[in-house]
Amino acid sequence: MKKIFLILSFVAGVTGKGFSQGFDKAISTAQSSYEAGKLEEAHFALQQAMQEVDIIIGKEVLKLLPTKMEDRNVDSKRDNVSSNIGFIGATIHRTYGDSTKKAELDIISNSPMIAALNSILNMPLIGGMMSDPNNKTVKVQGYKARLSASDLSDNKKRYELQLPLGSALITFTANDVTESQMLSMANSLPMKDIAKLIQ
Repeated sequence: MKKIFLILSFVAGVTGKGFSQGFDKAISTAQSSYEAGKLEEAHFALQQAMQEVDIIIGKEVLKLLPTKMEDRNVDSKRDNVSSNIGFIGATIHRTYGDSTKKAELDIISNSPMIAALNSILNMPLIGGMMSDPNNKTVKVQGYKARLSASDLSDNKKRYELQLPLGSALITFTANDVTESQMLSMANSLPMKDIAKLIQ
């Protein structure tokens, strides 16, 4: 437990004013609860502090993302970062375009879907059983990903790309695009920089 306090104190020192008062209060509560032998309260306060860290990291990831995807501008009013209680970390959301030509990006750290997706991408037998003309494995900046297509009205397509990045799941969807446009947009994401922040 003392190791956790030292690590979180180091993180707070490195990031400085990036942390909110909520983080400082949660750490203080965790420390005093631990010293009083109230381990359940100390554990809960540490979870609150980690949620603050997740939100700050999520906001930093949003700063890395492109402001335009092909002909779709970012809708920054819909940017969202939320922290999830339990094993799942933060959920980061960004929207590009409007309702007719929309693209959406979701990044979930510590996603429970990672193991299943990695099995599909890395085990030929399982991947082959899940294969059909509308689903395939692709590479984006050297990372394996699952690309799925579905039909929309007026002979238009909607694509969904799922890419495991360490323990995080990146899901990128776009409608009214071609496969090459979808892959071009996905390749514009700064994957290595995102990986450094969310790992």
